[in-house]
Amino acid sequence: MTHLQRSGLIYLYLVPPAVAALGFGIGQVNISLYLSLWVVNICLMSAAIWQLIKRPSNLAEKKSDGWTNGALLLIIPWMLFSMFAGMGRPPTTIAGWVATATEQQARFTILIIGGISGFMGFALLKVKLNDQSERLYSTLGFAALTVAIPFFLLNMTFWGFYLTDAFRYFITLPPGKRPEWYPPIRTFFYVISVIEVALIYLTTILFAIALKKTNILSDRSGRWYIIMASIGLVLGVLPPSSPEPFSTAAYLSAVPAIPFIMPYLIGVRLLRYNKN
Repeated sequence: MTHLQRSGLIYLYLVPPAVAALGFGIGQVNISLYLSLWVVNICLMSAAIWQLIKRPSNLAEKKSDGWTNGALLLIIPWMLFSMFAGMGRPPTTIAGWVATATEQQARFTILIIGGISGFMGFALLKVKLNDQSERLYSTLGFAALTVAIPFFLLNMTFWGFYLTDAFRYFITLPPGKRPEWYPPIRTFFYVISVIEVALIYLTTILFAIALKKTNILSDRSGRWYIIMASIGLVLGVLPPSSPEPFSTAAYLSAVPAIPFIMPYLIGVRLLRYNKN
């Protein structure tokens, strides 16, 4: 591996923790600034990816195209989610949400696009794993994701569009007053969120097992993905009433972009596999 490839790989691995630290730690910054930095980051990530996937022109490419395309589709979500570093987390007040309604709708639209990209990435991985005679875990993983993604898309649409319009109505009501339909709807979408988060983590676990069984992931890295995704799954189903620090950990594990970190890291690892 060349110096450029090694530097690019390190940069790709640092993207999710850097985005999370900036998004939660600093919060929203000027829109022109964070959009400019977002475009720069996409360019840097693209350059890093190119360094990892480029091959001499005399080598056949057909054998690894499926792995490369699957890896790219798993990486794309966090290329898009990197915008959240400057956008910060969603407002905690209804008035703040309404004041930034366009940004919130953009946030959840990006999450929807990322979820679809991740789904297609795992679909390609399933095909490649089936070609290597691994069918059980990849099929179970893709089945779990097939159930999860409609819930994920419904949940993101609810937060980005339905709830935004509902909040515009709420600010016209007396302080603290909510329509009778709101608490049941909120509970309903909380349950949907728990289900889709758990299933996305389960998908990661099952695909990590499949990749480990076909020797695409080493035993050590495979166990790491499985353990981390299992922790995310357990935290994701904990109720908000859990004592600290479990309540905060559960909240973080269920933030919509977070369950896609492990698939992103698998995608980066597959770029290295493609290079070998």
